[in-house]
Amino acid sequence: MIKNQKKWLPICLSLAVVTVMFLLAGPLTADEGMWTLDNMPMKQLKEKYGFEPTPAWLEHIRLASVRVGDGGSGSFVSPNGLVLTNHHVALGQLQKVSTPQKNYVSDGFYAATAAEELPCPDLELNVLISMANVTAKIMAAVKPGMAANKALEARKAAIAAIERQSLKKTGLRSDVVKLYNGGEYWLYRYKKYTDVKLVFAPEQQAAFYGGDPDNFTFPRHDLDMALFRAYEKGKPAVVSHYLKWSANGAADGELVFISGHPGSTNRLLTLAQIQFQREYSYPMRLKYYKRLLEVAKQYASQGMEQARQAAGMIFGIENGIKVSSGEYDGLKSPGIMEKKAANEAEFRKLVEADPKWKSAYADAWEQISAAIEKQKPRMKELYYRRVPGLRLGSIALQIVQYVSEIKKPDGKRLEGFHDSQLESLRFRLFSRAPIYPGLEEAMIINSLQLQLEELGSQDPFVQAALGGKTPEEAAKALIAGSKLSDPDERKKLVEGGEAAVENCTDSFIVLARKLDPMEREMKKWQEDNIESIARPAGEKIGQALFAVYGKNAYPDATFTLRLSFGTVKGYAMNGTIAPQKTTFYGLYDRAASFDNKFPFNLPKRVAEAKDKLDLSTPLNFVCTGDIIGGNSGSPVINRAGEVVGLVFDGNIESFMGRFFYDDTANRTVSVHSAAIIEAMKKIYGAEKLAQEILGE
Repeated sequence: MIKNQKKWLPICLSLAVVTVMFLLAGPLTADEGMWTLDNMPMKQLKEKYGFEPTPAWLEHIRLASVRVGDGGSGSFVSPNGLVLTNHHVALGQLQKVSTPQKNYVSDGFYAATAAEELPCPDLELNVLISMANVTAKIMAAVKPGMAANKALEARKAAIAAIERQSLKKTGLRSDVVKLYNGGEYWLYRYKKYTDVKLVFAPEQQAAFYGGDPDNFTFPRHDLDMALFRAYEKGKPAVVSHYLKWSANGAADGELVFISGHPGSTNRLLTLAQIQFQREYSYPMRLKYYKRLLEVAKQYASQGMEQARQAAGMIFGIENGIKVSSGEYDGLKSPGIMEKKAANEAEFRKLVEADPKWKSAYADAWEQISAAIEKQKPRMKELYYRRVPGLRLGSIALQIVQYVSEIKKPDGKRLEGFHDSQLESLRFRLFSRAPIYPGLEEAMIINSLQLQLEELGSQDPFVQAALGGKTPEEAAKALIAGSKLSDPDERKKLVEGGEAAVENCTDSFIVLARKLDPMEREMKKWQEDNIESIARPAGEKIGQALFAVYGKNAYPDATFTLRLSFGTVKGYAMNGTIAPQKTTFYGLYDRAASFDNKFPFNLPKRVAEAKDKLDLSTPLNFVCTGDIIGGNSGSPVINRAGEVVGLVFDGNIESFMGRFFYDDTANRTVSVHSAAIIEAMKKIYGAEKLAQEILGE
C-alpha cells in the first residue's frame, strides 16, 4: 500500500529543507516524473505517444482530482459529489465510524440510500482551484545583509502574509508550496469539503487480499476501493468536473495518466543528505516501527475489541516497515551511492565552470553539509523528545500552543497556527472520532519507556514527562486524570483562552504545559542552526538547476497535485514475466492454492459470488506510471480523460522510487475499472451506485 504514513508514525528526520541534485545519467525517459500541471513535458508526450494534453484537458483533470486529507488521493466520478479512492485510504474513517457492534473495516459497508450514508467525523477533501508563482514575493522579503535567522523569519512572515491575504480574498484554503526545494514558491488555492459521508467499501479482506505477504508485489488480486460523497449545505455537492468511466478499462500497451498527490520523494537530495538518511534516519525509524508494532500487536491480542481498535495502526506500521526496509536496503547498495556521487560531482563541476554561477551557487553544498554535521549530535533529542501517546498528548500540546500562538502576529507564529491554517486545525482538534483509553495507555507506556531507554533518566524532557513515576504509573495517571477524549472539553479550553488553559488541572494539559517550552526550544534550535542555513542553500541549488538545465525537470513530491504517465505493461521478475493484468480467475485460484487460509481466504460474499462473476474480467493491472506514497486512490485515466483504473500500490521493484525511477522494473499496481463495476453489481448488490458511476 502506498498511502502516506500516518501522523502518529515518526517522519524521516532529514533536514527541514533539502537541496536539488539533477540526475545527469541522460535525458529523462518519457515515463518518468511526477509533473506539476503548469510544466508538463509536452515535447516528450507528443514525440513518444503522439498526444499533447490541451489546457482544457488539464483543467478538467485538475478540477476532478481530489486530495484526501487522511493521506491519499481520489477523484470525483459523478456529478453528485461521489469520490473514488482506496479502501486503505478510507481505513481511518471506516474505523472511526465503526463500533464494537458494527465493524465496517472487516464487514464492509454500502449505503443503498442517501439516508444511510455515514458522516465522517474529520475527513477533509481538497480540490486544487488555482496556482500562482509567488517566488519573487518570497525572495523579496529577504534583504541584503540579513542574518540567517532573521532571513528565515522574513521568509516565513512573507509566506504567512500571502496565505492570509489569499484566504481573505477568495475564501479558499491557501497554501504556499515549495517546489524544487525552494527554487520556486507557488500559491495553491483549494476548495475544501469537510461535510463528507461514507458510501461504500468492501471487506478489508477483499480490499487487502493476500495481506502483508502480498503487499508491494505483483501479480495481485485486490479490490482496494471505497467511495465517499462530498456535501455542501447539507446536500450532495454538485460538481461540473468529474471523470467519466471506461467500462472496458485499461488495455495492454495503452497510454495512461495518473492524477494524484504524491507525498514526498528524495530524488533531488545531495549525497550528504542521502548518507545522513542512511546512517541516522532509517535505522532510528525502523527501530521505532518494530517496537511500536510489537506493542500494538500485544494490545490487539487482548481481545476482539482491542484487535478492532488497533487494526488500522497495525496495518500502517507493517506497511511502514516494509517500505522503509526496502528503501534502507537500497541505500546500503554501493552502486546507488556511487551513482549519486558521480551525478553530484558532474553538476557541481558545471556550476563551478561558469564564474557567475560559481559565485552565486557553489558554496551551497558545503553549507548543507555543515548544517547536517550540526544536527547529528542532537538526533536522539530531536527524534525521541515528543509528547507521549497516540492522540491525547498531541491534542493537549496543540491546545496549549493554540491559545498562546493566536495572540501573536500571524507571521511570528509556530507553523500550523497561521490564520490560513486555523480552520483545518480546529476541524481536526474538535473531531468526534473515538479515542480508546486502553490503546492510548499502551502507547503512552511505550513512548515513555523508549524515551527513558534512549535519552536516559537525567534528560530534562524525560524527567518532566515521567514526573518521578515509572512509565506504567505515569500512563495510568495521565489517562485517569484527563477528560480530553471529550471534544466538548477541548472546545471549552480553546474558547477559554490562555486563562482557561493555565488554570486547567487536566493531566494531559498539565503535562503539555511542562513540555511545551522544551518543544519550542528544539524548534528554535532547528530554525537557527539548521533551517536558516539549509533553506537559502536549497534555494541556491534550485536556482543553479534552472540556470544549468532550464526547467526541464520535475520537482520532488510535496503532497500536491501531479500528473504522471506511462503505458500498461508487464515486466521481468523472479526469472519469469509478470503479466500486465490479473483476473478474477486468478483470485479464486490463489485462494484454492492456499486452501483458503488467512491471509488468502475469501470473504463469504466473494466466495459465494464465484458463479455470478465473469471470471475473465481484469482485476488488477500494472503500468509504468511514476508514483510514491500519497498516490493511493489516484485515478488512472486514458486520453479521453476516462477512469480506466484506481492506483493502490507499487511493486517491490519500485521501493527505490523514492530516490530514482527505473522504467524497466518500477510498476504502479491498480484496480481495473471493469473489476470495480463487476464486483459492485455481482458481489455487493450495489447496482444503483454502479449506475451512478457509469452515468446510466
